[in-house]
Amino acid sequence: MTKGELLYEGKAKMVYETDDPNKLLVYFKDDATAGNGEKKGTIQDKGIINNKISTFFFKLLKTHGIESHFIEQVSDREMLVKMLKMLSLEVVVRNVAAGGLARRLALEEGTILKIPVIEYTYKNDDLGDPMLNRYHIMALDIARVHELDEIEHIAFTVNTVLKNFLRAKNVDLIDFKLEFGRDERDKIVLADEISPDNCRFWDMTTKEKLDKDRFRLDMGGVEEAYKELLTRLIA
Repeated sequence: MTKGELLYEGKAKMVYETDDPNKLLVYFKDDATAGNGEKKGTIQDKGIINNKISTFFFKLLKTHGIESHFIEQVSDREMLVKMLKMLSLEVVVRNVAAGGLARRLALEEGTILKIPVIEYTYKNDDLGDPMLNRYHIMALDIARVHELDEIEHIAFTVNTVLKNFLRAKNVDLIDFKLEFGRDERDKIVLADEISPDNCRFWDMTTKEKLDKDRFRLDMGGVEEAYKELLTRLIA
């Protein structure tokens, strides 16, 4: 596998062509952003840790029948993935009120929701990633109704698998963001990453945050929190 031209650079990752037109190389950076890019910084070794954590979760999900773009981890910071046609959609699954949901609905942070909630946002930095409903998504031709049904099925399954696994590690899965794409057969496939950058993880006992909220809220101990989560996963 040979690294080719840089196709895309985002806030946390760089995506390269490879000598196989159906495969891409994803490089995980240490850059950190919050508030739609308004706050910027660096979290030491974040790229290494997020690559390892995402690899761990994608492998775990595969054992439960969830297909993703993940092929293999090829270095500390690099992951080989399948080429997908990405949807301009972010899918957020919430188990506990935190962040934007707590603010919008005037809920105390930490309030356990009676059922998991799915929210959609339009992946568009210029618009500030506005929230969408299923009708917006279909009107904008982002996804069709049967694809949304599949996305929600996958998202809820991921939620169940990760919650059950993390409970044994004394970690609560508060909420998380997923992205999806279509493969060459037009099948919906899980993509992007699953890491402390796009999930909220709390210690079940102390409620200590083990995710990027420590960076967002200037809490300190960001690198330590990321490392602690990785340590618990592989222990």
